[in-house]
Amino acid sequence: MPASFDDAVEMMKALAEPTRFRLVLLVSEQDLTVSDLTAILGQSQPRISRHLKLLVEAGVVDRHQEGSWAYFRLSDRPLAGRLVHSLKDNVGGDDSALSQDRERLTAVRRERAERAASYFARNAEHWDRIRSLHVPDADVERALMTALASAGRFEAHLDVGTGTGRMLELLAPFSERAIGVDASREMLAIARAKLDAAGVTQATVRQGDVYRLPGPRGSFDLVTLHQVLHYLDDPAAAVRECAGALRPGGRLAVVDFAPHALEFLRAEHAHLRLGFSEAALRHWMHRAGLVVETLKTLPPHDDEAGRLTVTVIVGRRPTETSNELADAESALAVA
Repeated sequence: MPASFDDAVEMMKALAEPTRFRLVLLVSEQDLTVSDLTAILGQSQPRISRHLKLLVEAGVVDRHQEGSWAYFRLSDRPLAGRLVHSLKDNVGGDDSALSQDRERLTAVRRERAERAASYFARNAEHWDRIRSLHVPDADVERALMTALASAGRFEAHLDVGTGTGRMLELLAPFSERAIGVDASREMLAIARAKLDAAGVTQATVRQGDVYRLPGPRGSFDLVTLHQVLHYLDDPAAAVRECAGALRPGGRLAVVDFAPHALEFLRAEHAHLRLGFSEAALRHWMHRAGLVVETLKTLPPHDDEAGRLTVTVIVGRRPTETSNELADAESALAVA
């Protein structure tokens, strides 16, 4: 919906102050904390916090709480984005204050990347062992992209349990904006560093709960659950919550393991479920109000007996005028 006249005036008033304008230019690049912004601008924390409060109240900047930290980013409101990006495109890059801000932002990014790399290195053996148990990630990603190809572009993408942000990066060329949600602050730090290194600017990540997703219901064209369900005590409830985040015509893509007997994944790697049958995945999709559009299994190669099969399933929320859901429920009842 178009912004009101009063909203537009408040946004322009909030931007018409030097420090606030500098802050908005910075948070339009990536998520930053008050501490980050204090270090970059060289101003006191109370002063920075006061300016950020005004920007949030005006609808120019969004604030996301992550444990004891709060991250700030350019608002998703269309008018805020258009105003700020227009100003960025038309302001000269030779201003000394703005040049210094960019240099210090680069230093913040470098520090984040180093912390993320250190954490990733400490846990790389764990992730590499899991990846070695199934077909290559490239094959899985190719199957997912093929399953989503008919959808074209997505205005809004939500990646649940985003981890390192790989799904956000993979789907960035097809998404106008994207949000990644994860419960782990360490994983969010990695995701921010990786998205920044990949030049993905339309995606943001935040701490959140798979059973209580951010944003109004029915606001996303695509929701992805990539290798998440096996960590959850109630995967059916997670599927329902993700389905509720979809607009009519929107898609939920789930990637996870087929049933297996590798008990060490439960004992050593916190897998609560040892895979899911096609029937269970289809059932959860239907009960969440979705029509299964595609389902593909990726078994291990011939020389990899005993390893894991990966399932890629995509469900679509029918439009209000569609009879697809009733047809699907009838078929489910017969089955």
